Amino acid sequence: MLTVNAYAAPSASEALIPTTIERRDVGAHDVLIEIKYAGICHSDIHTVRGDWGPQSYPLAPGHEIAGIVTEVGAEVTRHKVGDRVGVGCMVNSCGECENCRKGEEQYCLKGMTGTYGAVDRDGTITQGGYSTHVVVTEDFVVRIPEGIELDAAAPLLCAGITTYSPLRHWGAGPGTKVAVVGLGGLGHMAVKLAHAMGADVTVLSQSLKKLEDGLRLGADHYYATSDPATFESLAGTFDLIINTVSAPIDISSYLQLLALDGALVNVGAPAEPLPVNVFSLITGRHSFAGSAIGGIRETQEMLDFCAEHGLGAEIEVIPADKINDAYERVLASDVRYRFVIDTSTLG
Repeated sequence: MLTVNAYAAPSASEALIPTTIERRDVGAHDVLIEIKYAGICHSDIHTVRGDWGPQSYPLAPGHEIAGIVTEVGAEVTRHKVGDRVGVGCMVNSCGECENCRKGEEQYCLKGMTGTYGAVDRDGTITQGGYSTHVVVTEDFVVRIPEGIELDAAAPLLCAGITTYSPLRHWGAGPGTKVAVVGLGGLGHMAVKLAHAMGADVTVLSQSLKKLEDGLRLGADHYYATSDPATFESLAGTFDLIINTVSAPIDISSYLQLLALDGALVNVGAPAEPLPVNVFSLITGRHSFAGSAIGGIRETQEMLDFCAEHGLGAEIEVIPADKINDAYERVLASDVRYRFVIDTSTLG
């Protein structure tokens, strides 16, 4: 076993603290990664605070991991020592079910293994990227192209793929009108990606305080949802709406903004239910859907797309001792647009 430095939550109600965690020995198909940067996702906060159910503690979160391969198992063929690599929200799946065989491991019928807070194949609880090293089976490690800096690449492993996947699945591109609800960690990547795909992009944000940022990131239009006139003027406009916020919103009002056969896709995951008026669906043959991350093949496709188009996350790099402060700032929407931990500060 390898003992490494980490930051972990001792319980649902306590601040994260410096600690050590154990990583398994490198097996035949494993890759040992020296983590350089780890993004802070809103779901990290939900998870460690028990919003999505009880957890095993201590728990080191983090599923936006960028680093360098330092050791490979005897039978590894996909990666070599020195490679720039990333790990996202999952580290294993059954590999045998219909969804896994399609390259949609995130929808594994037996349940994919999350990067932290999940039961690993050896029965232990997985620990995430707020640490100096991680051991992952080679099939769940992706290559980070040279065109993306590691710190800006880290959030792509969740925020990037979480927005890229539904944009691709629902056909965002030239001639389509895409709206992004919320301009945060997920939303800012949705804007960048949809713009790079050639779509006409609108940001729907509570206020206009991030208007200049939204236009700089690639939005063609920007509206405040606190203004009732927004919902009147934009009714029946969008082919696709990506809802990135992790708080309750009036879904039925947003469904009325869809064009015929349009889809509203939730990628934000609030702890509370989101009620829907069925007539909001019926009256325009609208769809209300959800989307998780992408599979490993699609995650690599996303990284290559970002490198080709010069895309990375907008980040604020912090030392490990600022993690708890960063959590409070995320909850206050005081980040533009993703905190990234410099893991060299873990000691």
